[in-house]
Amino acid sequence: QLQLVESGGGLVQPGGSLRLSCAASGFTLANYAIGWFRRAPGKEREGVACMSRSGGRSNYVDSVKGRFTISRDNAKNTVYLQMNSLKPEDTAVYYCGASLNPLDFCSMNVSPYNYWDQGTQVTVSS
Repeated sequence: QLQLVESGGGLVQPGGSLRLSCAASGFTLANYAIGWFRRAPGKEREGVACMSRSGGRSNYVDSVKGRFTISRDNAKNTVYLQMNSLKPEDTAVYYCGASLNPLDFCSMNVSPYNYWDQGTQVTVSS
């Protein structure tokens, strides 16, 4: 069974940190570009960060630049999103996605992604 399983969400105070993990099973994540997305209440899903297959290219939405870091550990078949200096506006359900892309490129759009996890809630509140 091909799936992504996410962990690491929860409740954190403003200024705090969380690390989200997304583990793949049934397929080799090293062959895929990866992306982290989020959906806040009343809003559409937006791209937060993405990384190419090689790890050589990454992109971030402007609102998280300098605070969030995307990474991957192909040996563990897992990707991560380190989130620092969290703000209340970061509150959302976070999703990871995997995109089978022959180019060393990643997209911040939803459509190229083939696999998704179930999502995890991140709440930033005092």
